[in-house]
Amino acid sequence: MKVLITGGAGFIGSHLADELLAAGHQVVVIDNYQTGRRDNNTPNAGLKVVEGTIADAALVNKAFDEFKPEKVVHAAASYKDPENWEEDAMSNVLGTINILRASKKHNVSRFVYFQTSLCYGLKPLEQPITLNHPLFSGKSPGGSSYAISKTGAEQYIELSGLNFISFRLANAYGPRNLSGPLPTFFQRLTTNKACFVMDTRRDFIYVKDLTACVMKALSGKGMRGYYHISTGSDYSIKQLFDATIKALGIKLEKDVEVRPRGVDDVFTILIDPSKTKADFDWEAKTPLEDGIKNAIEWYKKFGITQTFTHLKNLEEKH
Repeated sequence: MKVLITGGAGFIGSHLADELLAAGHQVVVIDNYQTGRRDNNTPNAGLKVVEGTIADAALVNKAFDEFKPEKVVHAAASYKDPENWEEDAMSNVLGTINILRASKKHNVSRFVYFQTSLCYGLKPLEQPITLNHPLFSGKSPGGSSYAISKTGAEQYIELSGLNFISFRLANAYGPRNLSGPLPTFFQRLTTNKACFVMDTRRDFIYVKDLTACVMKALSGKGMRGYYHISTGSDYSIKQLFDATIKALGIKLEKDVEVRPRGVDDVFTILIDPSKTKADFDWEAKTPLEDGIKNAIEWYKKFGITQTFTHLKNLEEKH
């Protein structure tokens, strides 16, 4: 296959690129390195990296015209600064439109998108959340520029008429992940800084379990439309912290502080993966402690210089 991956130097995109290249496929990556890392892509004869933003239509069209991809994985997303609405709109919405236009021109046979489960809003009407749950509503607003722009992009994907699969994701974690609580815990614990955990719960999906499902989608499994990728179980952020402590082999003098969540945070996000399990013959297999251990090993080897969040109102930005 010839697969173009936007955001292919990022967390999920780079893992997927590795799997595709290992299987003998050709890959083109587009990334502007706002949150991706150059060392996430190992040089390979089957890999070409295009540096730039998908908001640049000329750059996108040139990459498509030269590579002529058969399939596209759209993993690029702006979430670095929760107050930069303009950048979120440019990358997440306009960038998606540019990728869709080019995909239609080149008759891409499958278009895979990664959507945030925050598309269901800050106050989900059910737990676990099913695919029948409405998107943002008056009782369940968007809450962040990231969630709003990602969901707007998903609407354009539906409008495009392409054979798409939109994977609405649980919280992905693992090696190369630079967003969310796990890399923040590692960074602070290894530099002797105080930690706290939010009083929230999340469904954590290990990146290799996630990409295994995406590989099935690229091979033709699944029907046009929407799916969840999740374990179907949620864990408290305190449980994640405790597993991080265990993986690091350290012992704290006192219990970590548990803080109430911010106004734009959600108590729990638990999404139902039953349709994905059935249509893709897939399920998450990696225990949380094993996945955290693998992530910690990567952090120790490659280091973390910066972590990211799409949430506002944090006391500190790490």
